[in-house]
This record gives sequence, structure tokens and C-alpha cells, in this order.
Amino acid sequence: MDTQELFDIAQRYSTPAYVLDACEFSTRLRAVRDIFGPTIDMCFSIKANPQLTRAARACGYKLEVCSPGELDICKKLNIDPKSIVYSGVCKQEEDAIRALEYGVGVSTAESPLQFELINSCVHKLIDAGKIPAQPVDVLLRLNAGSQFGMCLDDLKDIIAKRNNYKYIHICGIHYFVGTQRKKLTHQEKELAKLAQLMQDLKREFDWDCAQLEYGPGLAYPYFVDQDDTDTLLPARTLAPTLQKLAQTTKLTVEMGRFLASSSGTYLARIVDMKQGSDADTHYAFIDGGINHCVYLGQMMGLKVPHIQNISRDLGLAPVQARACRTWTLAGSLCTTSDILVRELPLEIGMGDILAFSHIGAYSITEAMYLFLSRAMPCVVVRHAKGVYELARPAIETSQFNCNSVQFDQE
Repeated sequence: MDTQELFDIAQRYSTPAYVLDACEFSTRLRAVRDIFGPTIDMCFSIKANPQLTRAARACGYKLEVCSPGELDICKKLNIDPKSIVYSGVCKQEEDAIRALEYGVGVSTAESPLQFELINSCVHKLIDAGKIPAQPVDVLLRLNAGSQFGMCLDDLKDIIAKRNNYKYIHICGIHYFVGTQRKKLTHQEKELAKLAQLMQDLKREFDWDCAQLEYGPGLAYPYFVDQDDTDTLLPARTLAPTLQKLAQTTKLTVEMGRFLASSSGTYLARIVDMKQGSDADTHYAFIDGGINHCVYLGQMMGLKVPHIQNISRDLGLAPVQARACRTWTLAGSLCTTSDILVRELPLEIGMGDILAFSHIGAYSITEAMYLFLSRAMPCVVVRHAKGVYELARPAIETSQFNCNSVQFDQE
């Protein structure tokens, strides 16, 4: 999106606002698919940004769904259930049943108990005539050093007993370590480990790992001191290793942050400016804050994300004169933690609209929206230049924080 278009959106929908560029997102998805090649399936983890679910599916990506709520989103959007990888911890019986009734393509088992839960639910649904009497696909998630997945001994035990489960087809393994992993040597080592594991499981149990769901956690450069000349470089670098593994099993690469980050912009307006306790400290306040704007790796505003003063760049006059100095950029929350950037060298004035780039992943869902009962920003999706969809209007959060229940008094 160009500067004029961002300004027009801010004028039309007001600030603060998220703007998601579905065109940019789709272009990036196609580029990543081209890099990895036709032998690798692609999956978008919708927790990164549920508002991009339809766009990801339109590009032929599978969808990783990690909660009952995310499954509801897919239902409301009429997403093909066969494209869904139903993952996530702490599934309850009703959650597993809803997913199986919907017909999700594959479910993941995070633990032996979760595996038994899926098996029990499959039998109940078959006995009730609600799903066909045929095996359903299940991935066993292997622990990678966090609270997610099962240990190797438990995974092997389930595989060894697989013939006891009439209506479960253990089709493969799910493996994910974490996000923003910059040293690709780690991914290369774990892919070699997974390749060896599949050989060991074949030798020990005569079991073929027909599918590997793998999340590489590729890093995205959010801050001005990071090299962003080629944000697809991590994918290009890891592609040969992934392609080699794809020769031995059906490989699906699952990502969220790496795919969605570039497609989002957060628009906010300067609403106050003042000097601090000394002559070298100056504060500028926006009509949003850390309750809306989240960058992974940012702590107390010590890192500088990419921020553009679109009002100045368009030559528009501010409400008050601009000043070019180093600003502490603060938000609208009554907490000393609400600092977006501590040292921002920028020329700004009252009423200027700032555009925070690379915010297409996670901010929309993981920011602290209910704090101080500030309104949630609207979400605007750009489908083409001048073609916009108000995906979510601004929402007052006071309704969620107000206890309006009346109690009878004796």
C-alpha cells in the first residue's frame, strides 16, 4: 500500500486501526510456495491472524486450527474441513467431537490421554452413525522441549499398539519447536534428527511415517536495526533441506508469523506532545498503545520498529508545528509500561498519522485489549486499491469489564 492509500483509509475509518493487505499476504504465500516447490504442502497457522484465514485458503494453503474458537471461525467461513489440521492442547470431549463431526482432515494428539480421547470420540460417533465407520487420520505430536507434544517413549508406545485402534490411522508426526528462530542450523539439525527418527520407527515397528507436519519457526525482521532487504531469505536458505526430506515422506510446512507479518499496518494518530522532566526528554502520545501494537522481542520500547509519518510524507500541515527531535512514543494507557519506542528520531506534530509496519501477525489477537477498557481498533482488509472490507468495527471493551448483574439483598 502506498502512503496516500494508508492516509485515505485512516480518514475513512478513523484511528486507531489495523489495515491488512490481503494482496500482499497472497503474494507472499505464493512466493513461499514457489520457493519450497511442489513436493511440499503449505499450512497457515491461523492463530497468527484469523482475519487472513480466507485469503490463506484461497491460495491453497492448509489451515492449522488450535482451539474450538478457531474451529468456529472456519465453520463460519465455510472452510473445507479437509484442509484443517486440528491441533492444540487441552481438547475436551465436546471439542474433539465437534471437529470430527465437521470432518477435519487430520487431528493431532498432544499426549497419550489426548490420543485416547480422540479414539473414544471416534467410536462414539461411529456407533451413533454420525461419521462413517472408517479410520480417521491422527498425527502424534512429538515433544520438542516445551509443554507441547508427547515424549518419544509415549509416541513409540502408541505406534507399537497401533493395531489395537480400529478407527485410528496414525498417519505421521507433528513437530514444532518455537517461533522467531534465526539460526537455521538448528532447523537443519532437527530435520536430520526427524529423518533418522522416521528410519528408526520403520526399523523398530515396521511403521511408515506417511506425513510430517513441521513448523520451522522462521524469523521475520521487525526492527530498523535488522536486515529486511530480503525477508524471504530464511525460506530460500532452508528450502533445499526441506526438499530433501520431502523425498522420503509427505511434508507439510506450517507457519504463521513468517507468512503474515508483512501484510499488516497499524495506524494511530498523535494526540498529545510535551516535554518530560528534563530538556532532553520529549513525549508524543498516540490514540492507541501497547494494548494494540505488539512486536515480538520488543521490551519497554527499547527497539525501534518501522514507523512512517504519513501525514508529513504527504506534505499535509499538522494541527501544530512539527518538531524534529528524538521522541519517546507513548500510548493512551495509564501505566508506565505503555511505551512503544523510547528513542524515535522523527519529525512529528499534533494530529499526524503514524503507520507502524510489519504488524500483520499476532497483534490483532494477543494484545492486552481489556486493560483500562479502551476501545479495540477496527480491522480493515484491503482486497485491491480502493477496495476495502471493514472486517471488524471498533469495539468498546467496557461492556466486557462491567459487572451489571443485580444481586438481591436480604
